[in-house]
Amino acid sequence: MNSELYKKISDSTAHRTSRDAIANGILTDQNLFPSLFEIALNTKDKNHHKACWIMELVLEKKLFYLTDFLNDFCKNLKTFDSESSLRSISKISMFLSKCSILTSFQEELIIESCLDWLISDRIKVATKAYSIRTLHQLGKKYDWIYPELRRILTDDYSKHSYAYKAVAREILKKIK
Repeated sequence: MNSELYKKISDSTAHRTSRDAIANGILTDQNLFPSLFEIALNTKDKNHHKACWIMELVLEKKLFYLTDFLNDFCKNLKTFDSESSLRSISKISMFLSKCSILTSFQEELIIESCLDWLISDRIKVATKAYSIRTLHQLGKKYDWIYPELRRILTDDYSKHSYAYKAVAREILKKIK
């Protein structure tokens, strides 16, 4: 692990400028990505959520950085339990659902995690919204997803916030 990068992550804040500065360094030097990935996946590390925030920004611009790490990423989805990291991890899953670099097994792991996040009472709206969008995208390939997604969104609609309802309405219109 790159100790200089770890220190930068440790010293970073939730402010976008702080996260952008580190993300830009990794975008400039792809060799730093494995260290970022290692920190992000280590859910026992007190700074892993910060690494997830930064990894989201990096992968939004250069998703191919994750190519060599896809199996580890997908296999570890269930280990994330902090909402601070889940929001970013679910958004990265959404990025992945829009490209064709995943194996069927990796897609299954993402689908399973998104469904778990979607039906969990302890998960916040942003993670659920990214999960809904991910499932919508992957439902284009797996025909069993839309009926399940439709049922969950319809059943849970009244239990959630306006933000959840807005995403649910949008996706329900698309999958009718």
